[in-house]
Amino acid sequence: MHILDWIMVCGYFLVMVGIGWWSHRRVRNVRDFYIADRKMPWWLAGISHHMSGYSAVMFVAFAGVAYTDGITVYFWAFATIGIGVGIGSWLFAARWNRLSSRLGVASPLEYLARRYNVPTQQALAWSGSLLKVFDVASKWFAVAVLLNSFAGVPLVFGIVITGTVTMIYCTAGGLWADALTDFGQFLIQGLAGLVMLWVVLGELGGFSSLFTFWGDLPEGHLSPTTSQYTTVFLLVYILVKTLEYNGGMWNLAQRYMAAPSTHAARRGAVLSSALYLVWPFVLMIPMFAAPLIVPGLEDPTTSYAVMTTTLLPAGMVGLVLAGFFSHTMAMVASDANAISSVITRDMLPVMWRRARDFSASEKLLAARIATFSFITLSMIVATQAKNLGGVLAIVVSWVAALMGPISIPLLLGMLPWFRRCGSRAALVSWAAGLGTYALVYYVLDSTQTTIVAAPILVSLVLYTGLGLLAPEPSVRADEIIDTAGRKDEDTGGPESSSEDPVVAV
Repeated sequence: MHILDWIMVCGYFLVMVGIGWWSHRRVRNVRDFYIADRKMPWWLAGISHHMSGYSAVMFVAFAGVAYTDGITVYFWAFATIGIGVGIGSWLFAARWNRLSSRLGVASPLEYLARRYNVPTQQALAWSGSLLKVFDVASKWFAVAVLLNSFAGVPLVFGIVITGTVTMIYCTAGGLWADALTDFGQFLIQGLAGLVMLWVVLGELGGFSSLFTFWGDLPEGHLSPTTSQYTTVFLLVYILVKTLEYNGGMWNLAQRYMAAPSTHAARRGAVLSSALYLVWPFVLMIPMFAAPLIVPGLEDPTTSYAVMTTTLLPAGMVGLVLAGFFSHTMAMVASDANAISSVITRDMLPVMWRRARDFSASEKLLAARIATFSFITLSMIVATQAKNLGGVLAIVVSWVAALMGPISIPLLLGMLPWFRRCGSRAALVSWAAGLGTYALVYYVLDSTQTTIVAAPILVSLVLYTGLGLLAPEPSVRADEIIDTAGRKDEDTGGPESSSEDPVVAV
């Protein structure tokens, strides 16, 4: 990399730290730290939701799939998210917002203690937190691979550099810092993506090649499905992403909760959905064209990095690399904030009685310590990503397969059609889903479709079936469901400013 590239990257890091420090002054309590005190504009919530949903994995693992298999990766990795978030704008966004405004909920799992019971809440909290450690670790590793490809920086150093900068701004500024840096990163990502697209089209023969190069791609690269990523895989992924991106990934529920009204929450979700359907495809056009520009690569996951360093002039390489960082840091910062909220508001009060009586300042300090600790642990795990099967194995085989069993009791538990599903249905479906994953991934020689589909389908069938065959009616569950679904006073501002959890433990 040229000195101009390093100036660009370092300037990006300094801006992110500056935003975090500025946001620090806006954080007075844990509601500010976790849900921006429900004052986030709809457009900022929507952009932050979008930016928090994908990372540098796109430019490593997904770029590798685009190089070997073509456009299928767009359909199962991003179009499914756009569809899922669109469904969530109608089904889940307003419900999350009402839980926040009417019950003072500041953690995505907070309402589960009343909806089911504390053991169910703790099972989902511990398993989900552990899964997110590995998920975030894969993001650190992906961006470290890119930094290594661009500048020869050792993987461990790349993990430490990116993780430390993210740690500084999200620990200082909470969700405000996350959202504002997401917006800045969205602009940087947009500029970097358009620069890369323009250069690639120039290499292919000019702007007109945007409509003609598709016919020159290897056979099968224009098919939405392949023998590995089948139609069933695609359909199941819509279910997975609907749950994952509307609250199953806890950080994204916070964007709905942070909006000032249900109308704003829905508008933010619609904006995010539209961005997912359009913008990833634009970013991926250079990836689809990579076999024509850099054919014969031994490691397809380096295709985007090779094109960048080969085609772009000094300074522009640094801009594109900053765009890679923007993806990862946006997702990880929001994950860290969400995990911190679950630790401090759902897990810590159960493990330590003293935490239930924390003062406002002690709660805020605990929030920052939890954020710092989570990022540190994920960075340590990231150094072992190769031994865990690599980035794609973690993101697709682990996260996509395991997110379903964790998400089903969380998301479906707020819908009126599942009010008869109680703690037994939640725990059995969760445990059976995790057990199914262990069976199909570690014992049986299963396809990618089976690995992703089996756990979530088993969980869904058991959760629904137990609700029908062995219902657990509960007045408290009905109150939660009715509160989340009641549409009166939807346009008002914050109705509760309590910093205390929705239910005492």
